[in-house]
Amino acid sequence: MSAANLVEVFSSIQGEGPEVGTRTLFVRFGECDLRCRWCDSPGTWKRADRMRFETAPGSERWEEEPNLVTPARLLAIAKRLDLASHRWVSLTGGEPLLQPEAVASAAEILSGYGPGIFLETHGLHTEALAQVIDRIDFVSMDWKLASDVRRESDAKGAEAEPFHEAHQRFLETARAAPGVSVKLVITPASEDAEIDAAVQRVAEAHPGACLVLQPVTPHGPVQARPTAARMQALAMRAGSRIRDVRVIPQTHPLLGVA
Repeated sequence: MSAANLVEVFSSIQGEGPEVGTRTLFVRFGECDLRCRWCDSPGTWKRADRMRFETAPGSERWEEEPNLVTPARLLAIAKRLDLASHRWVSLTGGEPLLQPEAVASAAEILSGYGPGIFLETHGLHTEALAQVIDRIDFVSMDWKLASDVRRESDAKGAEAEPFHEAHQRFLETARAAPGVSVKLVITPASEDAEIDAAVQRVAEAHPGACLVLQPVTPHGPVQARPTAARMQALAMRAGSRIRDVRVIPQTHPLLGVA
């Protein structure tokens, strides 16, 4: 079983997506290969020398230790945080599928205690997903829009290539999971053409998936939200192609929780 490079492990409330409001144990993996303009956790972009974990559920008291974290150690931390009382264990990041063997090990050792295994991913690493999909109960993938997102490897100033093809392949593989949602973060810079293209491809790849349109939470260089009228118009247009469309903002900033 593979050890993981983690940023943190903590107990909180799911703040976004179709499972918003549910009690969740978060296992945050280190490193990400995308750069989203609104990202509120740039500390997860690089692998961490040390990780931290909450000492008791909701305590906001932390201890630290060196990376890497073995599956057995992760289970001990999760049990200390009352693993069985949660609805989900969220494997999040960063981008967890940069460490597929560690994701598989974490999912295997944390399953069977009650919570489902919930994977939060940017939705681009299809081969890595295929390695772990049989251990995942719910895939929550982002559908990145090139108007606001770049790959880490992109040359500065270069025009970003759309992510649609890679996302569609990923979603086709994600269909094997019992539950799937697709999230589009909408900013004032998001263009109708790229949103419509994403919606069409979701409808083709997995019409039964839940599509979440998430108005951006202003952060960093993104300092404004799309209007309510725009979100309603986008939801109506998407709803003509996909049955389950929801407009859900992030709630954890409102509650002041991680």
